[in-house]
Amino acid sequence: MSIDSENLLFKKIISCHKDDFPMLIDRSQYNHRKKQLFHFIDMIRKEMAEKFVEFENYFIIDSMPLEICKISREKRVKICKEAYAISPDKGFCASQKMYFYGYKLHGITSLNGVFYSIDLTKASVHDNEILGDVKSQLPDVVLLGDKGYVGKEIQLDLFHSASIKLHTPMRSNQKEYKPYPYIFRKCRKRLETLFSQLCDQFMIRRNYAKTFEGFRTRILSKITSLTVVQYINYFLLNRSIGNLKHAFI
Repeated sequence: MSIDSENLLFKKIISCHKDDFPMLIDRSQYNHRKKQLFHFIDMIRKEMAEKFVEFENYFIIDSMPLEICKISREKRVKICKEAYAISPDKGFCASQKMYFYGYKLHGITSLNGVFYSIDLTKASVHDNEILGDVKSQLPDVVLLGDKGYVGKEIQLDLFHSASIKLHTPMRSNQKEYKPYPYIFRKCRKRLETLFSQLCDQFMIRRNYAKTFEGFRTRILSKITSLTVVQYINYFLLNRSIGNLKHAFI
């Protein structure tokens, strides 16, 4: 519905859909329950994702910045600063060529655009530091990444420890330079499109949480909502899973 205010959403439900939700709980109670159910929401998302990727052996990995506030406010903002380990910090986004203050969302998706794995880190964490977790999640697959994951040591480690073949574009000054195959570039665009849909349709960068627990819950909820729409499209309505803006008719 493209409503980015929970307060407005609850008022709209009460005024226009009261008969459909006769036992609607209070908004603060809803948020409290959602935080408590974080791990169950993630379990549901994973169960649905497994239906899509059961026979997949090609996956895409990338990250996107999630700002908490503008750089000019970083020293006085108090959002998500309950503890140092989970507090936001400053990082650099190479694709957008900008510094930002907040977190990074790391995602691994199938070729058809379903999130298999997600992770949230501080903005300063380098993309290739996430690859250590991939070994236990996706053994014996082909992983497509961008230049942020370049590194022979990383590629060899993934291959020898988990039979993961990591393919990334080579830098122009690297020895034995070879152009990135067109089919891989085309596949990677699917994840870039998915990030765009999260920003436009699900407004994932508009986040008004005050605590890290609330922040991560809202991020997970939006990705789970995306997966639910994909699941309904593919398994129930027999149409393209990328059909996100159209009603379920």
